Amino acid sequence: MPDSLRNRFLALRSAAPFWSLRYIEETRESLAVRQDTLEPPGLAVDRGAMLTAIAEGGHGYCATSDLSAAGLQAALDRATAWAETTRSASVYRFDPRRMLAPKGERRVPPGGAPALSRRELAELLAEECRRAKIDDRIVERYAGVELCELEQLYLTNTGGEVRQEFRYAIPHAHVTANRGAETQTRSFLHAQQGGLGELARSGFIGAGARLADEALQLLAAPNCPSGKADLLLMPDQMMLQVHESVGHPLELDRILGDERNYAGTSFVTLDMLGRYAYGSPLLNVTYDPSIPEELASFAFDDEGTPAEKVWLIRNGILERPLGGHLSQLRAGVPGAAAARASGWNRPPIDRMANLNVEPGTSSAADMIGSIERGVLMRTNVSWSIDDSRNKFQFGCEWGELVENGRITGVVKNPNYRGISATFWRSLKAVGDASTFEVHGTLYCGKGEPNQAINVGHAAPACLFSGVDVFGGEGP
Repeated sequence: MPDSLRNRFLALRSAAPFWSLRYIEETRESLAVRQDTLEPPGLAVDRGAMLTAIAEGGHGYCATSDLSAAGLQAALDRATAWAETTRSASVYRFDPRRMLAPKGERRVPPGGAPALSRRELAELLAEECRRAKIDDRIVERYAGVELCELEQLYLTNTGGEVRQEFRYAIPHAHVTANRGAETQTRSFLHAQQGGLGELARSGFIGAGARLADEALQLLAAPNCPSGKADLLLMPDQMMLQVHESVGHPLELDRILGDERNYAGTSFVTLDMLGRYAYGSPLLNVTYDPSIPEELASFAFDDEGTPAEKVWLIRNGILERPLGGHLSQLRAGVPGAAAARASGWNRPPIDRMANLNVEPGTSSAADMIGSIERGVLMRTNVSWSIDDSRNKFQFGCEWGELVENGRITGVVKNPNYRGISATFWRSLKAVGDASTFEVHGTLYCGKGEPNQAINVGHAAPACLFSGVDVFGGEGP
């Protein structure tokens, strides 16, 4: 399809000085076993193209699933008409001469471990589900996997051509235990890039019994204590923390006010760049779409900007926002390769990709040993944050009480709250490379109409001081 589509694109005509085509073909499968029963498998194939036109001052786009020459030309005609119509009404005066014409490709690397057949994969899921039944108090057992192959082609009338391939095999599971009015769940998600051959390294094998054991431990555990305490966030919870209280506030379109009607604004303003103490001097946050296995790695974003690692926060100081090419032109500030669309029928908007906290120098043992009174938390279960992405309250599945430098027991229903503008300044230790893990989320939502998109996050364990923590029996 891409080669024939390229030939059709070369035959298109428009009065606009600049136009482009972004083609996406996605094949998605799902397999799952619940309570030892194989659920109906899912298979979906989705393909289409977005045609964009830039006139002097105006911008227009139109998506189509009709990939014939006539269908593409009709979509381009409509995009051109919108570009002409908006020339005098756009907030930003678009300049066709400043649009990118990228060239390059990203291919899925060959090789790796042999892939599993669908039968073998279903048997693996069934085995993990079966092994989770270790006690009569286990009332829910689930194991599944999402498979996705994605092919993208981006072309411009100025000679730009980018081809990219992506492959995902994402295992997930959860186990729930119940006793009377008490219910506790432990879950597993390995959200990284890679094919079925990478499943073994995910930690999924053996997850069923492990999750069941931890759910039973939570069932018997006391509630998390309440009050001010040190908070040790493990990487799978740091993923949510950096996502909500760093990633979303730094989205440049949100800072410019574009998202206030739906996804909210930001406490961050443009005059903070280069001077605002976002966190303690230990905080270093990068935008890095080049880590191969991370969920949102790519070579070019959906506006054609080459992906490269950039520093957003360095030694605690805010340096730049998450803004794609068009947002950078509007605001007059540097950004990142951050323009991303959830599919062929959505326009690119400013989004996180791989937003990472860089490792520090503290081992897990050192951080635990430094805590007089604190709580270790992992695996997000609930989140709430205001529409400027400032005040937040997060809950976790798993907690461990830390007293006088050692872990003294499991606690259930651990929660914490804070304010983004001050929380990161309480960061007092950052884990070293041995604590660093790559995670991701599949359904980050934003935009009108809504776009749910994959986001990668990598982080070490991090220690914060004086945080308001509480359990499930009140604040």
